[in-house]
This record gives sequence, C-alpha cells and structure tokens, in this order.
Amino acid sequence: QVQLVESGGGLVQDGGSLRLSCRASGHSITEYIMGWFRRAPGKEREWVAAINPSGGGSDYSRAVDGRFTISRDNTKSMVYLQMNSLKPEDTATYYCAADRQGYGTDYKTPEQYDDWGQGTQVTVFS
Repeated sequence: QVQLVESGGGLVQDGGSLRLSCRASGHSITEYIMGWFRRAPGKEREWVAAINPSGGGSDYSRAVDGRFTISRDNTKSMVYLQMNSLKPEDTATYYCAADRQGYGTDYKTPEQYDDWGQGTQVTVFS
C-alpha cells in the first residue's frame, strides 16, 4: 500500500494558477499509473488527468485539457498537477490516486485505483 498526501490547494482568482503536489510514501510508485480526480460539492467524483509510470504519456479530461498539466518525478515519489487559467467551475477537492496495475485503459475510472490521498481544496472565485 502506498500513502498519498496532497498539498498546494488554496483560494485563487478566476484566471489564476495553482500547482498541486502529491507525495507518495510506503512504496515506490515507479510502476504505477498516477491520476488526479476532483469532487465538487454536490457532484460525483470526476477524473481530471492521468500519467503513465514513466511519465512519457498523459491524458486529460475535456474540461481541463489545455489548461492543466500532470507530471511526475519518480526519484522523489512526487506527482504534480499544474493548473492554469483556473475557472470557478474548477472549484473542488482534488485527490491524487495510484493504480498499482500500471497499465490498461481504465485510468479514467475511480475503481481502477487502489490508493487515494485525503484531498486538497481548490477554490476559484470570480
């Protein structure tokens, strides 16, 4: 099992930027797909982005494509989500997750992930 701790959330104005970090411990994440999800008040958990074990491939939801960038540093057991051009509709709690299988096409599905962080709140005001 890997422990995940998110940080970097906060309050930001419409159009602003934030960088979320996810620190992994307890097990190496070098073979895991890593993902970011979010949950807004009153809504279902939503997939945001995922990155393959090497960091050479990534994918994004349509809602954030072109504005968010996921990256990882396996040497530091860290995963990042750079969020630019933030909008009020991006307001949510953001969660980092680890898929130990490390391959496959189900990375948009929460059930595919084995380990989750506690989340970090992002609030975008206009």
